[in-house]
Amino acid sequence: MTFKSWGYEFEGVFKSEDALKEQSGVYVIWDERGLIWKVLDVGEAENVKARVRDHERKDCWVKNCSGTICYSAIYTPELDAEGRRAIEKKIRQISDPACG
Repeated sequence: MTFKSWGYEFEGVFKSEDALKEQSGVYVIWDERGLIWKVLDVGEAENVKARVRDHERKDCWVKNCSGTICYSAIYTPELDAEGRRAIEKKIRQISDPACG
């Protein structure tokens, strides 16, 4: 499943981090409460799945989530870390995530 937001096409939204790929990209961590979706965190990584799995802000996600934690990602093999950080920054400025 894919969806578009902030001018990007995301894969997800997944209820398990296991569904994420071991590829470079930008990830969004969501709080899903029925029809209400709130961004908990945004980040970039060379390996999205490993980064989310071992993330140091997981406690913050749980603390700020009042629904279900979900995951989505934009995979960007064509971008370096600077390019991924630019996407992350744009999404952070628009969404104002609770964690990070």
